[in-house]
Amino acid sequence: MSSRPTKFLIIDGIGGVPLGREIGEAFAECGIPTARLDALKLPVRRFYKVRSAWHKFRNKLGEKDAFHNLPRLRFDLLEKRVVQEQPTHILVVGFVYKHFDPAEVKRLAESVGAQLMIYDTDSCNLYSKRREFIYFIEHELPIYDLIFSFSKVTTRFFRDTLRLNAVHLPFGAKQLPKEPVALRQDVVFIGSADLRRVFLLEHVREWLSVRGARWARNFPLISVDLRKRIDDRPIWDDELISLLQSAKIVLNITRSDFYGAETGVNLRIFEALAAGCFLLTDYCEEVTEIFTPGVHLDVFRSASELRQKVEYYLAHPHERERIAENGYNEFLAAHGWSARVKQILAHTSVPGV
Repeated sequence: MSSRPTKFLIIDGIGGVPLGREIGEAFAECGIPTARLDALKLPVRRFYKVRSAWHKFRNKLGEKDAFHNLPRLRFDLLEKRVVQEQPTHILVVGFVYKHFDPAEVKRLAESVGAQLMIYDTDSCNLYSKRREFIYFIEHELPIYDLIFSFSKVTTRFFRDTLRLNAVHLPFGAKQLPKEPVALRQDVVFIGSADLRRVFLLEHVREWLSVRGARWARNFPLISVDLRKRIDDRPIWDDELISLLQSAKIVLNITRSDFYGAETGVNLRIFEALAAGCFLLTDYCEEVTEIFTPGVHLDVFRSASELRQKVEYYLAHPHERERIAENGYNEFLAAHGWSARVKQILAHTSVPGV
């Protein structure tokens, strides 16, 4: 490892959400010089769609059951930035395989003597995409010196089954000032459409407000009453926080693939607690290892229990407020992005950490 001053370069593969940006800000707050490359803001290769289609067609002729991927971006754009920044550590957030060839990223990191790491935030979304998941674990994961994953189940899989150097690193959130806000909504759910979510939300639809993407395309599966309570638009940043803080109850429901793998401490849990909200989430063992139900948040294990707890907490505001306050204090104590950055630094070759 180089003796030059520590510097991190974040390659943000999921720049459509603020996670990579907030992690970069937390590194700066911890006194670590950091630069960030947002892959989604770089120009795509010329004629990419045509070239990608031809690439998939040609390769499927020889290997029909494989995932065939042509990276979206010109590698020289990344190479120029790495040479300019001269990082000692490169942290990928999400993935690189859709943007750059992982093997080339590995060679580039070695050429500047940088430790190459990933914060796996999205592999659970690949569980139902067998070919793509296999491609990710065979072509991308092995390039990394160190893998951090938000999921304890996935970390165990990477470490024990694939024999990779993996560490569990739960999500965090940006620390927010707690301000008095009028509670205009009974129950708010924020997230994209998923069949499990649809079925559970139907049980509490009379109190519900839903915001997120890909709901309209699922309207044939959704009751007319629930459709009326859905705003089919994505939401992030200040608008997200404002909507969370307007709710008496913030409801979190794990996506089907996550739930099936018994992992589910998603980003929304930390965002809601950081905003000082009362959070009701579906039960997952990982949740109870980080937070105490009935103290920092509460959980439900079935549709009937979800309805019972919504009715109970709407009728007991003082109980709701007590748990929300505890959850906010617990977040401040241990779950901001600065705390996560310190955990990353403790596992990396940063002098003095």
